[in-house]
Amino acid sequence: MRIGVLASQGAFIEHIAHLSRLKVEALPVRLAPQLDGLDGLVIPGGESTTITKLMASSNLTDEIKRLARQGFPIFGTCAGMIVLSTPNSDRDVEPLGLMDIIVKRNAFGRQVDSFETELAASVLGEKPFPAVFIRAPLIEQTNGDVEILAQLADGTIVAARQGNMLVTAFHPELTDDLRFHQYFLEIAGGK
Repeated sequence: MRIGVLASQGAFIEHIAHLSRLKVEALPVRLAPQLDGLDGLVIPGGESTTITKLMASSNLTDEIKRLARQGFPIFGTCAGMIVLSTPNSDRDVEPLGLMDIIVKRNAFGRQVDSFETELAASVLGEKPFPAVFIRAPLIEQTNGDVEILAQLADGTIVAARQGNMLVTAFHPELTDDLRFHQYFLEIAGGK
């Protein structure tokens, strides 16, 4: 299996390391031709405005949209979740509109408000997942066939799946727990 990791900005090196630990060929993607022959793509955390602008300048935006509409698996973490979401009133970023979710950026506050918590996610088994939130977004609304995978104790939605697209508001690549990456590989493998 060959998985690309958008490497224009953000925590792409950590995702490549996690995927490599799972014995997958993980490749940095900076240009549209590098998407050829991949089995999936990870859009990492970082700064969503910067990521979308760099995607557009590298001719990645249209190609990622085209592939996603054909069922190409995509995993968006933190800023990557914002990139995949439906456009809303936030004019600072132009998301791809590939996933039927409305996202609020920086929902938990500034960098100093970052936190870690244990999350229940039944798709990963019984053991809680150690989630790292850094200037994280949240999912304000889901529509259509979006499946909610994880919520905070107050009901805030922080992970979801729609078809071959998976998103988390947190950074699974900043933990030693590989289960979200493994779950994405299962999606990419047709489960």
